[in-house]
Amino acid sequence: MIKKSAKASPSEGASRRLAITRKTEIGKFVNATGEATVAELASKFEVSLDTIRRDLTELEAEKILIKTHGGAVRDNFVPLDSSIDLRLKVQIAAKATIGTLAATLIPSDSVIMINAGTTTLAFAKQLQDHIGLTIATNNLLIPKELSPKVYRSLHIFGGTLLGSSNATIGSIGFYNSQEKEFFDIKADWGIFSVGAVSTDKGFSISNFSEASMLRDMIHHCSKVVILADSSKFQRDLFVQVAELGEATYLVTDAPPPAELAKALKAASVHLVTP
Repeated sequence: MIKKSAKASPSEGASRRLAITRKTEIGKFVNATGEATVAELASKFEVSLDTIRRDLTELEAEKILIKTHGGAVRDNFVPLDSSIDLRLKVQIAAKATIGTLAATLIPSDSVIMINAGTTTLAFAKQLQDHIGLTIATNNLLIPKELSPKVYRSLHIFGGTLLGSSNATIGSIGFYNSQEKEFFDIKADWGIFSVGAVSTDKGFSISNFSEASMLRDMIHHCSKVVILADSSKFQRDLFVQVAELGEATYLVTDAPPPAELAKALKAASVHLVTP
């Protein structure tokens, strides 16, 4: 005997429709306001905290928003002091594009310096076809992304741990305890991500400790490659790390606005876009 498939009761069907409508409204609300907490959403939509958490998990899977600890943010609304776990979730396609383009600039057997950041992490992932690199970095996430065949040697700068960035903050150089001597270094290429690019302030970031180390890194490299997605254009952050003219290349995912493009050209910065 063939059994008929069970049909949802009118109340169950209405419940599903209400859930879909609620999720749609949550997505609209978060994207309009930029961010919201679980408690705020639960109060606004008159449901439990657990229901909101489930809704946010599903909305993140649908790429409507980004779920955070205690709430959610829209894709392009990430606080400057947010954790690296959150920053890894935004501008994923743009960072992958930038990383791929930047990797084509670097010859094998080069000495390269890389700073902390999710865009430089995307760059490191694209080095799988390189060999003989000497790499120095304060980005603690990079070593696990690199196959040993890529590099001749891999050095991590020592210093204070900056947990929000998974990075070290310290000196640009290495101390030989046996010889009791500090060795300064020089790199062929510096690959650096920044938080903002503008005609007025050049390249800038928000964290003073990171800025001091990044500025020092830039001065220790023969060629400087700046990585920044197009959401960083014509913004100014707390600390300037370099004038536009200190960069050799700017690698990005889309052409900059006309005023910035003109300033980059005047500063002899080579623009690399898809």
